[in-house]
Amino acid sequence: MVYDWEIEIPPLTGGRKRKAYIYLPDGYDGVEDRYPVMYMFDGHNLFSDKEASYGKSWGLAEYLDGTRTRLIVAAAECNHEGYCRLSEYSPFDFTMRGEKIRGRGKQYMDWLVKTFKPYIDANYRTLPDREHTAIGGSSMGGLMTVYALSAYNKYFSRGAALSPSLWACGGSVPDFVQKTKYRKNTVLYMDYGSKEFSNHGIQQKCFAETCSALIEKNVHLTARVVTDGTHCEASWERQIPFFMRVLGFGAGGRIKS
Repeated sequence: MVYDWEIEIPPLTGGRKRKAYIYLPDGYDGVEDRYPVMYMFDGHNLFSDKEASYGKSWGLAEYLDGTRTRLIVAAAECNHEGYCRLSEYSPFDFTMRGEKIRGRGKQYMDWLVKTFKPYIDANYRTLPDREHTAIGGSSMGGLMTVYALSAYNKYFSRGAALSPSLWACGGSVPDFVQKTKYRKNTVLYMDYGSKEFSNHGIQQKCFAETCSALIEKNVHLTARVVTDGTHCEASWERQIPFFMRVLGFGAGGRIKS
């Protein structure tokens, strides 16, 4: 079951409202079990075609219900105004189409770990420890996933970065990857569609070099180039079974280290 409610993110948008979403697994109301949690970006694109930006969601609830995965998913809607999504979902400043984008990813992640996560842990039967907490997203949300797993590694033990916008780093391995000393058993699934590489000339190089850097830092990385993969929710939906297995959310939703 998916529920939504209105929230505010004062450090970013003051008192303006946006939606938050939570998926609760089948049987949540019938037992007193606690569940691992996956925090995700672009919550409006995860569950409902009617709310998805381009009319197609990930269909995530249907997958989780169909596989009886015992997992809570919590996510906030992005900021839809102009380039605000790009700003909130980037940990650094960058330029796109001649427009300077101010990176406010740190403010977003500070809100997520200091306000949103404590709220979810206080109001739902979560397993709040690092081992049972994951993060995931696509595109700029994929970039933020790599950033969160690096700069906020004490909160998240695993992540799924689909089509991460590494091109925004300017052609090099992200500085936050270079600086991070990852904790043991940090797990990352990262992919990119074969048809996407032509969208940004430096993306293939960034992807390959970032994968190498993560492996050298002992991150348990699973990296894929998705045959005929494109930059859209329909393509990302098809990757759900792959990243769920990598993150350990298999039968029963138990994390398997």
